[in-house]
Amino acid sequence: MSYLFDMAAKRTKVPSVIFLLATGILLKSIAVMFNVTLPGLRNILELFGIIGLILIVLEGALDLELTKEKLPLIRKTLITATITLLITAALIAWFVNFWLQVPYKVAVVNAIPLAVISSAIAIPSVTNLSLEKREFIVYEATFSDIIGIIAFNFAVQNDTIGVGSFVTLGLDLVSIFIISIICTLILLFFIDRIKSHIKFFLIIAILVLLYSIGKKLHLSSLLMVLCFGLMLNNAVLFVKDRLAKVLSLRNLEEELIHLKQINGETAFVIRTFFFLLFGFSINLPELAYLNVWVLGFTIFTITLLVRYLYLQFAAKVPLIPELFIAPRGLITILLFYSIPQKYQIIDMNESVLFFVVLLTALLMMIGLLLTRKQVDDIPNY
Repeated sequence: MSYLFDMAAKRTKVPSVIFLLATGILLKSIAVMFNVTLPGLRNILELFGIIGLILIVLEGALDLELTKEKLPLIRKTLITATITLLITAALIAWFVNFWLQVPYKVAVVNAIPLAVISSAIAIPSVTNLSLEKREFIVYEATFSDIIGIIAFNFAVQNDTIGVGSFVTLGLDLVSIFIISIICTLILLFFIDRIKSHIKFFLIIAILVLLYSIGKKLHLSSLLMVLCFGLMLNNAVLFVKDRLAKVLSLRNLEEELIHLKQINGETAFVIRTFFFLLFGFSINLPELAYLNVWVLGFTIFTITLLVRYLYLQFAAKVPLIPELFIAPRGLITILLFYSIPQKYQIIDMNESVLFFVVLLTALLMMIGLLLTRKQVDDIPNY
């Protein structure tokens, strides 16, 4: 079914995540009718979510090329992802603080997940766009994931924010960058030297392990996944001089093709079950509550307004489809599930989350349809 959804998404521009969520909701209705329950659903979702996030960021990184010409794009997308995320989170937190009457710090922790663009939805949805637009969206979504995790950990770990908090953050970022380079070189060595037919799932398993260790140490280990993908896809820039004597550039280029295929198919399977189970987990009666609609629509409006103002007046990039492609999804749900109990808000539940995910996915659908229309409207000379 998911394969058919993927084919339908390419033809209709309706994101496959909408089909998967709808299928999950339908299965939930059938399960209720037959009195079937699925225990431990949240733990299963977190497991699929973490593996899916790693695979999808890796999938995006394996398609990105590093050249001098790309540096302005990388800088622009990094700044865009950072500023829009921080402003969006601050405004959502202000509204949650006002509407639900909770402390602003609690509101900020709940707002950050909703401000993060989901690479899990954005990256697979832009494969048919032009190279320039696709690269902008892939870089921005990947940076948004990483910065969102950094901001979320920073907010959760610091009860009071001062100069010392930012010094610690800086040291953490330097540490994870150095660790990322070392781990990436070791993984490249494994890819080059391992001759067994069981190779790529071993590499993916090691990535999952390293990500989990980094997460336990409150480090932004997703940066390591990004570094690995970028260095492997751009090995010609890094495998030089002494390193070229240890690593075979030809072997890395050959293995890259196989890794892309296996990683892409695995990410597809994980993404399928994640969004299917998330749809299954939704409490349908809660979707009728007025509070869910108010919170959902207001958060969606804030995200769209901030993005429009920044892209139009600061970044000065085309609005179609860039304005529309800022979905919330896998990383938003994962961070939401990671909120410590002392920061949880009763009224900020999975139904609100579902509402925002659905609205941003529908908005992305409109953007993709407008893009197709623009292409169709170009006269044939």
